[in-house]
Amino acid sequence: MSLIEIRWHGRGGQGVVTGSNLLARAAIQEGKYAQHFPEFGPERAGAPVRSYTRISDEPIDIHCGIYEPDIVIIIDPVMSKTPEQYCYGLKRGGDLLINRPSEEVDRIVEWAKKNGYKLHVVDARKISLEEVNREIYNVPMLAALLRGRGLCSMKTLEDVLAKRFSGNVLEMNLRLSKRAYEEVKTVVG
Repeated sequence: MSLIEIRWHGRGGQGVVTGSNLLARAAIQEGKYAQHFPEFGPERAGAPVRSYTRISDEPIDIHCGIYEPDIVIIIDPVMSKTPEQYCYGLKRGGDLLINRPSEEVDRIVEWAKKNGYKLHVVDARKISLEEVNREIYNVPMLAALLRGRGLCSMKTLEDVLAKRFSGNVLEMNLRLSKRAYEEVKTVVG
């Protein structure tokens, strides 16, 4: 695997930073090199947040923000309505993963085709409300990414989750990840 650069977008409190961190830990557990770092100021919950993940088979010598990502993940369902605001620099042929119901993406499908992006959709909001009656987006979006790109195995993600969480929180995240992995759809690819 050559260097893969991922930029995450969401809002404070939605787990953007944790999702990026879990992905980096999973990559490292599989013997890859990885970086993860957030970008935010003194914002409050609900303010826009970015986080970055790099994964490679070789050591990573870059230490800056990601301006031309291979993958953009938008975990906030409202931000996902207008991905063009967050996909700046996304490489042609790059992957966009959004948190939307698949029946609500017609305009986005046309935009993704026009710009040469692959578009993956999972309704992490619906999944989390049905499974745990709370809006939890980061782990479902991470599982959807693994299905769409295969950066790490689901088994490794489950191991990383078990190291980070326990009890009901672990059980909840395992259910969310399994369902999102099964339900993600590639609508442009």
